Amino acid sequence: MKLLTFYKKGVPALGVKTKAGIIDVAAALEVFPENGVFTDIMELINGGEEAVRRLQQFINSLDDKGAGFVKKEAEIEWGPAITKPSKILCVGLNYRKHADETKLPYPKVPILFNKFDNALTGHQSEIEVPRTTERLDHEVELGIVIGKTGKHIDEKDALDYVFGYCTTNDLSARDIQKSTSQWMVGKTNDGFAPVGPYLVTKDEIDNPNDLKLTTTVNGEVRQNSTTADMIFSCEHIISHISKFMTLKPGDLIMTGTPEGVIIGRPMKERVYLQPGDKVTVEVEKLGALTNTFIEDNE
Repeated sequence: MKLLTFYKKGVPALGVKTKAGIIDVAAALEVFPENGVFTDIMELINGGEEAVRRLQQFINSLDDKGAGFVKKEAEIEWGPAITKPSKILCVGLNYRKHADETKLPYPKVPILFNKFDNALTGHQSEIEVPRTTERLDHEVELGIVIGKTGKHIDEKDALDYVFGYCTTNDLSARDIQKSTSQWMVGKTNDGFAPVGPYLVTKDEIDNPNDLKLTTTVNGEVRQNSTTADMIFSCEHIISHISKFMTLKPGDLIMTGTPEGVIIGRPMKERVYLQPGDKVTVEVEKLGALTNTFIEDNE
């Protein structure tokens, strides 16, 4: 399933993308009541495989029952596909060609840093370019959403702990990021973690380590690669993180970006993101995530 979050009177609601459009799950339940069907993405994830099965059965049952609860994508206000992760964990320098373009050695173990939920935002949202940076960069990334609790997870079992996958953009204020040895302050400004448009359940993705990724800025292709270039696979990343902390349902892992970021270009060609720019990042089978950048007016 392709799951999503949208806002109804400012409150996050669960949607499911179908051929007919976006199913408003709560609205559909008002017409066709059904026990055990969740209407919030975090509750669904915590409900596990049985909750997903019930939701899928309910959606399938709606095929010929009218369209009063079906919305067009243009009608909804998108939220982040994952709304309240207990952790947002990010992997730095995880693509060979990205390491090459930045002239840095391949890491021996995954480089981990974090973002907070203030950074979360959704498809089609506007993101302020902070007044504190002159070097805002884009980073298309594959996002992994954890589906069940685990620690010391064996690499061969790691994908069993996945709920689904999503497109993410690890926005980075390079000048702030590089001002200290710790990257966090340049990585978790408000809106610096767009996620979506969908959270795609893992059954739709045969191999997360072989998915195409692209970024366009104002229609110009900037990044064009594949997760096959990752230094550390999805399985390795999950297993490695779980050695140090318990992974829980809803945790979001952003797995790193390929070559083509602005900081990887020759100095004279580095034109960083500005108010008015429109950036679209896309991961194969997961959807295209678009955001427009605006001035910081606060």
